[in-house]
Amino acid sequence: MGEDELRSAVLNVKKRMLTMANACGGRTHLGGSLSMAELLTVLYKSVIRYDPSNPQWPERDRFILSKGHCVLAFYAVLAECGFISDQLLSTFQQDGTVLGAHPTMALELGIESSNGSLGQGIGMAVGMAKAARLKGQKHRIYVLLGNGECNEGAVWEAAMLASQWGLDNLTAIIDDNDMQSDGGSGQIVHMRLKDIWESFGWDALEINGHDVAEILGAYNTAPRSGHPRVIIGHTVKGHGISFMENNGEWHHNRLTDKLYEQACRELEAGA
Repeated sequence: MGEDELRSAVLNVKKRMLTMANACGGRTHLGGSLSMAELLTVLYKSVIRYDPSNPQWPERDRFILSKGHCVLAFYAVLAECGFISDQLLSTFQQDGTVLGAHPTMALELGIESSNGSLGQGIGMAVGMAKAARLKGQKHRIYVLLGNGECNEGAVWEAAMLASQWGLDNLTAIIDDNDMQSDGGSGQIVHMRLKDIWESFGWDALEINGHDVAEILGAYNTAPRSGHPRVIIGHTVKGHGISFMENNGEWHHNRLTDKLYEQACRELEAGA
């Protein structure tokens, strides 16, 4: 898929996210979902292998959303790729829905795991990558984390194992928007993420997490043999919406009808 097509897909994903957030009538994690939209859209539209008509295809690549609270972007991307209907998206966070505020494993919808507690998804991804290696399977494993999530000790336990086992079939993606629920990440726990991941034996790349060309180039860069890879995308929380960008109030907030209309206008104007 070309860069213009990818940008169009990102715009569609963000529109779906806004519609879902507004229609559910409650608070959602829009800020962090908007910051990871390009990273996830490019991954699904141009990199990983899957078949929406056969979601349990054994040779499919696997994706784990470790940053589970930002499932808005994940559901919207799955809809863009044909796994989830817009009708089902309209049930987001409604009573009885299968599309809750955190992902629940539903292989028929392309959701490989249940995630909510931060720091847990990467451990599952490492286990899946190790299992694939033991079985001689060729599919790849991708896992997306937040920068604040990297404060969790479980992340580094998993990172050590991945390096020890030489899991070059594993790619971690960091949505580094320099914010987390309690404020700016630098003021809470300052982490030089590239240096730290490299010290754990990973190949590490830093990119602009909103530039589709840079994102695609990073995904297509092969890791060294025997080394897992991490792609650190520098992003903006609430990207593309003026009143959300770098605004901690939009870590978890309600999108009213008035704000929804403004956000839609801004997305279109910036496309």
